[in-house]
Amino acid sequence: QVQLVESGGGLVQAGGSLRLSCAASGSYFSVYAMGWYRQAPGKQRELVATITSGGTTNYSVFVKGRFTISRDNAKNTVYLQMNSLKPEDTAVYYCNARYGVPVSDYWGQGTQVTVSS
Repeated sequence: QVQLVESGGGLVQAGGSLRLSCAASGSYFSVYAMGWYRQAPGKQRELVATITSGGTTNYSVFVKGRFTISRDNAKNTVYLQMNSLKPEDTAVYYCNARYGVPVSDYWGQGTQVTVSS
């Protein structure tokens, strides 16, 4: 079982920045594929960014160029640096860990990000 704890959400003005963190339990963090997803009110959860165990990243077209995902395996932590925030980035942001065959998915409790115009 993997436990994920997000932090770093909050209220920011449009154009501002936030950095989200997700700390994972367990001894095998380095082999997990990690990701950030978000869910706005009335909408489905959507992918924001992912990073593989090898460090390959992937971004939603809506955040590419503004957000950066990274990981620190020594700290069992994945980060999401969010710059040039827009009101449409307002959502609950969830951390995801994925590994194994068959694949197992684990989710954090979410952290609220609110961008005011």
